[in-house]
Amino acid sequence: MDGLDALKANYLGRIAEAGDEAALEELRLAALGKKGEVSLKMRELGKMSPEQRQTAGPALNALKSEIDSALKAKKAALADAALDERLRAEWLDVTLPGRPRRMGTVHPVSQVTDELTAIFADMGFAVAEGPQIETDWYNFDALNIPPEHPARQEHDTFFMARAEGDDRPPHVLRTHTSPVQIRAMAAQGAPIRVIAPGRVYRMDMDQTHAPMFHQVEGLAIDRDLSMANLKWVLEEFFSAFFGTHVKTRFRASHFPFTEPSAEVDIQCSWEGGQVKVGEGDGWLEVLGSGMVHPKVLQSAGVDPDQWQGFAFGMGIDRIAMLKYGIPDLRAFFDSDLRWLRHYGFQSLDVPMLHGGLNR
Repeated sequence: MDGLDALKANYLGRIAEAGDEAALEELRLAALGKKGEVSLKMRELGKMSPEQRQTAGPALNALKSEIDSALKAKKAALADAALDERLRAEWLDVTLPGRPRRMGTVHPVSQVTDELTAIFADMGFAVAEGPQIETDWYNFDALNIPPEHPARQEHDTFFMARAEGDDRPPHVLRTHTSPVQIRAMAAQGAPIRVIAPGRVYRMDMDQTHAPMFHQVEGLAIDRDLSMANLKWVLEEFFSAFFGTHVKTRFRASHFPFTEPSAEVDIQCSWEGGQVKVGEGDGWLEVLGSGMVHPKVLQSAGVDPDQWQGFAFGMGIDRIAMLKYGIPDLRAFFDSDLRWLRHYGFQSLDVPMLHGGLNR
């Protein structure tokens, strides 16, 4: 077949001189497209004798392959040249220090939960968990809360809907994590030392209250525990949590599940509208506590003649507000990324007593 050498020289020369990918595409179509010169010559093979095809076929295939290889090589060369030009235009000094980016943030509630878990773990307390939807018995009866108690009314507690005619005891969204104490004692018996952090629900909503909030309760049962042990545990916790020695003040109170019962205040001062814990002459109530009522021990299957102990409970959200200067409880649940970036914590910064709770 005549003219193949001239065709080859023509296209290889034009490919070498092409200045961009658009020009290369035009050359590809002109040579190898459906109506390209090489493609048209390939169609002529059908009109040739077998002897002619044995010579022309390999020559056309070689030409087609060589043009295609030249096109690909030129396209790669153009891409390399474009990259070189871009690198020269977008020069970067790789010796400059990098810009750290925060890989998400930890919510203050999660941070404080980890902090208090680390502190109580150092004092021998394990973490116990339980369901957020509880039976009336675990949430009230087992905790010696009488039927006429205000907490058992619908204006204070979220009761789950029941089918008409269903006379089974109602289920509630737990109003405290105290049911976890009952479940833990029933499963483990005594002695026991646990904390129970988690979500709780009550019908309340203002700057310092929310219908869903977080609470941690502590329970310690042994043969000779007393209020003195309770006071020591709480003072150790507050001093470790706030990073300074914190005095406590116990005031007599009444809770159905403890006897005697006490509300606990911590030492603080009020300056410029802010609370400073561990200094000054002021006092701030932060939790309720007391010795576990014998009826509560009986409900959990623990003999009150052999065992006794103390319990306490506090709001995780509230102590987070005190420690980190957060003014409004409602902001905890607003899903505002700006707020979370301001008050959030590094995602890999795990609180540890020996390394610092809030490094």
